[in-house]
Amino acid sequence: MSTAATTHETEARANARMIARLYFRILPIQVVLMVIGAVNGLITSFFAGNYVGEVALSAFGLFGPANQLVTAIGTIMLGGSQVLCARFMGMGRNDEMQSVFTLDLLVMTAVSVTATVILLVLGVFDLTAFAASYPEVRASFNQFLIGIAPNMVPFLVGQQLFAFLAFEQQGKRTTMASIVAIVANAFFNWLFVCMMRLDALGLALATSASNWVFLAMLVPYFLTEQAHLRLTLAHAGFRHLKDVVLIGLPGALVSGYMTLRGLIVNGLVMAHVGAVGLSAFTAANSLLNIFWAVPAGIQATARILFSMYIGEEDRRSLADTMGVCLFRALPIVIVMAAGIILLAVPFSDIFYRDTAQPVFQMTVQAFRILPLCMPLSTICMCFVAYGQSSGKQAVIHVDTVFDGVICVAGFSALLIPAMGIDGLYWANVLNGVVCVAIFLIYAIIANRRLPRSVEELMVIPEGFGAPDTDRLDISIQTMEDVLSTSEKVEAFCRAHGVGDRESYYGALCMEEMAGNIVDHGFAKDRKKHAVDVRVVYKPEMLVLRIKDDCVPFDPAERAKLLDPNDPFRNVGIRLVYQIADRIDHRFTLGLNVLTMFIKLQDADETVNP
Repeated sequence: MSTAATTHETEARANARMIARLYFRILPIQVVLMVIGAVNGLITSFFAGNYVGEVALSAFGLFGPANQLVTAIGTIMLGGSQVLCARFMGMGRNDEMQSVFTLDLLVMTAVSVTATVILLVLGVFDLTAFAASYPEVRASFNQFLIGIAPNMVPFLVGQQLFAFLAFEQQGKRTTMASIVAIVANAFFNWLFVCMMRLDALGLALATSASNWVFLAMLVPYFLTEQAHLRLTLAHAGFRHLKDVVLIGLPGALVSGYMTLRGLIVNGLVMAHVGAVGLSAFTAANSLLNIFWAVPAGIQATARILFSMYIGEEDRRSLADTMGVCLFRALPIVIVMAAGIILLAVPFSDIFYRDTAQPVFQMTVQAFRILPLCMPLSTICMCFVAYGQSSGKQAVIHVDTVFDGVICVAGFSALLIPAMGIDGLYWANVLNGVVCVAIFLIYAIIANRRLPRSVEELMVIPEGFGAPDTDRLDISIQTMEDVLSTSEKVEAFCRAHGVGDRESYYGALCMEEMAGNIVDHGFAKDRKKHAVDVRVVYKPEMLVLRIKDDCVPFDPAERAKLLDPNDPFRNVGIRLVYQIADRIDHRFTLGLNVLTMFIKLQDADETVNP
């Protein structure tokens, strides 16, 4: 292998390692967001199964499709807003980030208030015959709706705020808010269900009260000076509403389709198995939803990074992010699914103590079959995240229709009459197989052959980002690397016909700023750091980007603090600000990103520095 090829491979590995560190720094926050609802659902199921009975648990299960419908709207706004915010972040357009954030909060507040009113009307006036035909189940369902109605505001608005804390790197706050919310839910369930004997109403009221506590933990941060994202009513980005909806719609349609799917499947189960089958399926899902938080977090993290790198027009980092999803995150899901299968019986004991009951065996089967869906769904969710970020609407919509309705409902209709409740479980597994096949077939059609790389599997457009010939990527770890990088930058510029002066200035800017990071940023802690350098040649502009995972450092703020009477202090920063035509800095997702722009004059100009 040639020296150039070896160097290129080393740089690629360094870039992939930096992305992996960033990915697994964001992932826990996204997983925790999903876990909160899942754990609270498990707590509700536990109290329903042990202190209320199968009727209340069925009422909880019947609310699933309605909850998915409401959540679908939140998913539209959250998915679209996160994509746009991350994309604007990659472009360095912070004002636009604020506008989209404000738009998201305003819309979700209006939606949550509307949902509250609708649920109250349905429950109070007994308008739920379409979902529950048995009088006893319907009465319990009505009570549940009345109690869950106040949950809409804290649930939907809190979901948005919590997700955006990933942009703020507020890991401790998210952990504390999550713990408090879960403890509050357990306490309120004990109070309303065990002590006050409110049955289904108590189950719902406990969820509502705990989510109000959760929201109260989140709001104060966004009112502080340190928050980058704030509610700015004067600059609400309503002009972005269409883009937000179009981007978020495919992911939300899954929830909408799952509402329809849930109604179909519930009808099939009630007709061929009975309420006992629905209870087993609901109980198993209430625990599995905790584990589903990991694939969902993987998807949300990937969507943020995909969007940011699309904003940066960074082709290699897009592929590296997908590589992290498939080769580092997916194995975690596989191991987790295997563990669930092995623990099927103990997990079933949580809900039903009598092992001789049919509902117990049905629940055990759920834990043995449904986890097989997880690795397949994780693959699909990663490609859906990329499709949302890159605007591949057609294939996302196809996958959404098959995943949301056609496969599960169709396979269930075929299998449940013959296999009972096991038919529903296997229908979900077959659904995962079909959805993975959809993305593979799409890649084969687009490439006109089997994909040979992650880039081809993703179908990244040929013209996206700067071509390899007009881009220089380097990873810096030592001061020696800084000096050699300066030489490479100057040689890269001259090879593209850039004038002597701009070539020298570009190398000098890179050397000064990267050297400052190695000298000072690396010494701030004992962690291992790297500096990711990218130089992009454009006919009218030389773009130099430096990315590092050290402590926040904005050279513009340092430049403002410099003593004008001491011209020899921090002369490097002074010089860079005199040379570059524009300098942008941002610290988001735990990374400093410094971008310098140098306008190019006549390419044939040869002025010595």
